[in-house]
Amino acid sequence: MSPEINPMALFVASIFTSNILLANFLGMCSFISISKDMKSSNGLGLAVTLVLFVTAGMNWVVYNLVLVPLGLEYLRYIIFIVVIASIVQIIEMIIDRVSPRLYITLGIFLPLITVNCAILGVSLFMEIRQYSFVQSLTYGLGSGLGWWLAIMLLAAIRRRVEKAPVPAGLKGPGITVITIGFMAMAFIGFGGMLPVQ
Repeated sequence: MSPEINPMALFVASIFTSNILLANFLGMCSFISISKDMKSSNGLGLAVTLVLFVTAGMNWVVYNLVLVPLGLEYLRYIIFIVVIASIVQIIEMIIDRVSPRLYITLGIFLPLITVNCAILGVSLFMEIRQYSFVQSLTYGLGSGLGWWLAIMLLAAIRRRVEKAPVPAGLKGPGITVITIGFMAMAFIGFGGMLPVQ
């Protein structure tokens, strides 16, 4: 276990200095594709946050209370993916019922949360770093909020950049990648404020 890491410090660090998206570059596909629109970015950010929080807790329980006692740790990748797929399927059905417009807007990216490497990455980091259950929930929630914050910031910046005089060769993907690089530097610039892995 990692008792030396305060859950609050872990929470803040997972949002800013160890942002799963901007420090580890996990989950970039949907981040770049959906961030063209504020409403879609907000919806996907909420969905990713919820999935990260729930799957971090569920995967901790399954790994530590089922796989480890039975000596089946080698099955963790398969089991983590099955848990993630199940949670995403449930959330997808809920979004379809609650907000059909958001469901249509998110399109293929909603089921693709299952294969979003940020989701699996959080579960693997949680297991590798031997976080406790509370630390895992905190890390999952913080990583989700960090992902949500990053996609909302990129959507807002892209909205402003549409009206800016950008050189023709940089319009579209070029300026988006440059923007993400500056965002990553800004987030990582918080490093050293909190001593977390």
